[in-house]
Amino acid sequence: MSQRPDTPLLDRVSTPADLKSIDDRHLPDLAAELRAEMIDAVSQTGGHLGAGLGVVELTIAIHKVFNTPHDRLIFDVGHQCYPHKILTGRRDRIRTLRQEDGLSGFTKRDESEYDPFGAAHSSTSISAGLGMAVASELQDVKRNVISVIGDGAMSAGMAYEALNNAGALDARLIVILNDNDMSIAPPTGAMSAYLARMASGRTYMGFRDVGKKLTAYLGKQMDRAITRAVEHARGYVTGGTLFEELGFYHIGPIDGHNLEHLLPVLRNVRDHADGPVLIHVVTQKGKGYAPAEQAADKYHGVAKFDVITGTQAKAKPNAPSYTNVFAEALIAEAREDERVVAVTAAMPSGTGLDTFGAEFPARTFDVGIAEQHAVTFAAGLASEGLKPFATIYSTFLQRGYDQVVHDVAIQKLPVRFPIDRAGYVGADGATHAGAFDVAYLACLPGFVVMAAADEAELKHMVRTAAAYDEGPLSFRYPRGEGVGVDRPERGDVLEIGKGRIVKQGGKVALLSFGTRLAECLAAAEELDAAGLPTTVADARFAKPLDATLIRQLATHHEVLITIEEGSVGGFGSHVLHFLTSEGLLDHGLKVRPLAMPDIFMDQAKPEKMYAKAGLDRTAILSAVFAALGVGGADSIRA
Repeated sequence: MSQRPDTPLLDRVSTPADLKSIDDRHLPDLAAELRAEMIDAVSQTGGHLGAGLGVVELTIAIHKVFNTPHDRLIFDVGHQCYPHKILTGRRDRIRTLRQEDGLSGFTKRDESEYDPFGAAHSSTSISAGLGMAVASELQDVKRNVISVIGDGAMSAGMAYEALNNAGALDARLIVILNDNDMSIAPPTGAMSAYLARMASGRTYMGFRDVGKKLTAYLGKQMDRAITRAVEHARGYVTGGTLFEELGFYHIGPIDGHNLEHLLPVLRNVRDHADGPVLIHVVTQKGKGYAPAEQAADKYHGVAKFDVITGTQAKAKPNAPSYTNVFAEALIAEAREDERVVAVTAAMPSGTGLDTFGAEFPARTFDVGIAEQHAVTFAAGLASEGLKPFATIYSTFLQRGYDQVVHDVAIQKLPVRFPIDRAGYVGADGATHAGAFDVAYLACLPGFVVMAAADEAELKHMVRTAAAYDEGPLSFRYPRGEGVGVDRPERGDVLEIGKGRIVKQGGKVALLSFGTRLAECLAAAEELDAAGLPTTVADARFAKPLDATLIRQLATHHEVLITIEEGSVGGFGSHVLHFLTSEGLLDHGLKVRPLAMPDIFMDQAKPEKMYAKAGLDRTAILSAVFAALGVGGADSIRA
């Protein structure tokens, strides 16, 4: 058990209003205490560490200068919001982060009035902020709207769409670009800070406004030409020409850890800015905690860890993770076929493509946080005869759905979609749960949709995907460890649309799609013992369905239960449609589909989520007994 850090200044801050009474010269000490509190809390809960450490000073400065929650503060993605939560009345619950009934790991509207917009996916903050700024103007409410966006999130097209729109509307919006990789431009010390203060100050902004009024007399076209020329020239001195071209007044880059630089710039912008402003701050991810500074990628998301050593306390796995099994299988296919290439949207380590890229760097493409581009880029690769595996989390693939439909499915291009994080994801909650991919892909003509029941099946599906050239194909697998089955050296090519009988019974049939198969087998043991001989089948395919298998199960069993870790509208819905179309429900077959409930489920341990969703062994048994109209195993034995 760690000893709580000593935090006399932080103890005085319950809400951002309390920051007003702390003198600016004491804020660096407050930042050190806030950083220590965050490190101690995340060491006990796990979570996103590096991003939050990098914005401690920036978060303090924003809440010190602006009047939140009246002024709106939006954090893009939300990974960096832990210091914000501590300063906004949630410190007493910060050690419940990402736990059941605890604080969300992201900003969340129903958690606090200081979270005006929920965020867990990237690149939404500028669009949301612009909407809030325009709404304030239409309602004649004077407020500042501040969107904090990381440089990684600026790789998404949506961010530029919002910047372009904001510049055209000339809305009062403050965008803070948090450059934590120095990937755009480094700060240049005292001169950079001086230029930022000058450019954001009353004198320069006042002179700029006078100049704009004078040029306005020359006509709209001449006014725009002169204004652009002046700002373009200033861009060569201070940087930011791209943002100026989009209509933003650019300030920076400035040191995001230096409060003497941050505070005057934010105050100047608060008091004098009129129209869209972009402030470019440079920060260090993991700032103030040596292990995170030295290995930012490993400390982006962490398990519980020892504060002194930085050692993360990860449990010894009983089986390899599905992600690692996928990577292993894809590498095996790439060794056999040089046309196999891999695409990821800024998630190389999360999808296992970092290991693929280590062996095949020229055949690995990280396109940034740009799922729409990733999908169409993969379509272009496929159109020229390559075999692209566009490896994207289920919940992130939603962002590229239009491209999946128009650029892949309609053109029948053989893009392979390995879908990681299918189903519940535990501590990341509803925003990262892969609930909808089966429903939104299986409705598309010509799409092959698979789900792996275990590690061996996943290897078979990777091999099948590599061999399939008739059109688009997806296969899904969950976060976390497999079930521990033996894995072949290389998978087999599966017959498209062909499931398998895993256990033969007689009265009850359990038809599983995906990794709920193990729970079906456990339930079948109890049903057999209760005198209800049970067949267990692994569908493998939601599309095309194995019509022969389903017809066999329907005609030789009294009860048919489908089980999937996906939303209504997915596998079970396709089975019911088939049964109805074939008239297989006309003779008294009792069918019960089990799918995710129609709710967005908050974070909890996965086993709790499965129980609440009605997708565990107990729920399967209950569904069978309800279909048969009996109270349970004891009543059957009696």
